[in-house]
Amino acid sequence: MSQGEIRIIERRAVRLEQNSHTPLYLFALAAREIREVADVARISRDDAGKLIGYQRPERRNHVKQILEYLNSGEVLFPNGLILALPETVRFRSSRGPGTTDDIGTTAGTIEIPVPADESLPRPAWIVDGQQRSLALARTSNSNLAVPVAGFVAPTLEIQRDQFLRVNTVAPLPTNLVTELLPEVVSAPSPRLSQRRMPSALVDMLNRDPESPFYGLIKRASSEPEDRRVAVVTDTGLVEALKESLESPSGVLFPYRNMATGSTDTDGIRRVLLTYWTAVRDVFPEAWAKPPTESKLMGGVGIRAMSRLMDRVMVHVDLSSASADQQTRKELSYIADRCHWTSGTWEELGLPWNELQNVSKHISALSNFLARAYVTSRKERT
Repeated sequence: MSQGEIRIIERRAVRLEQNSHTPLYLFALAAREIREVADVARISRDDAGKLIGYQRPERRNHVKQILEYLNSGEVLFPNGLILALPETVRFRSSRGPGTTDDIGTTAGTIEIPVPADESLPRPAWIVDGQQRSLALARTSNSNLAVPVAGFVAPTLEIQRDQFLRVNTVAPLPTNLVTELLPEVVSAPSPRLSQRRMPSALVDMLNRDPESPFYGLIKRASSEPEDRRVAVVTDTGLVEALKESLESPSGVLFPYRNMATGSTDTDGIRRVLLTYWTAVRDVFPEAWAKPPTESKLMGGVGIRAMSRLMDRVMVHVDLSSASADQQTRKELSYIADRCHWTSGTWEELGLPWNELQNVSKHISALSNFLARAYVTSRKERT
């Protein structure tokens, strides 16, 4: 059935009333219809740097395995898809007794409008099951009935929120989750909620031209050409900032008003840019190199130097015009004790390139830098 440039796909469906706002629709689509109805929202950034989409890249081996099974003959494929549907979908309840039961399910028909022109954008987005959808779009078993759960999601924020929630059983890549968190209305769990602000700060550090990390942080949305330049993994930096924000001894902790829930992001930006710019200036030979060439840029170096930041920045007057100079002076107390690109950390009993991004090494390096800083500062002042 078609209406001008729009074709209507009509399927028997059940509507579930799980809450008072958004009904859930259960229905089936033929495998060939999946690509007519829904697109995959790949995570990336537009020219202005705004985050778009939320899905990770295609996993070709996974798709190939699913496709081989779908083409193998008699198949049972209970693994459904979750779709974010457009507001233009219509549900018509069936007539007669027994249409609705006592738990809020209603039998009926769902109508999904799709453009007759296949070059136009699809009306729905795949929230869960993108690898399955890619295989279904390519299978020779094109009439296979595929179970679908759909909900109307008028905004990208709602889609991202549901995407994070439905992917909690089989965890998403950590860097994908952390980059999406600042964009959702509310985090799916208290644990993830704690990562929203650190992730937003990492995004600032990566996109701010005044930041020493400008363009150096690998994010899930990074384009392939940008990944060749980016040397810092965002998850380690997110964890480092999370520690400083949440610990009462962290230098970033006072910038959060626990009573009102507000955060002085300008103040935090000033601390981070001042400190990490000084780190870059004090260790120029170790900056902007891949972790295989500089442990300063690896997770172990980022985490340990972030913990040192909590000690260093309490001695810096950020309102002073000489704040940058003061910070470089504070870092000079440990400069000659560091071996980011060569030599041996004698106190740790490790050659420079054997430092690993594991808890044991992070703690050992953090403790050493703290002791060395306190001792050297006391001797020179």
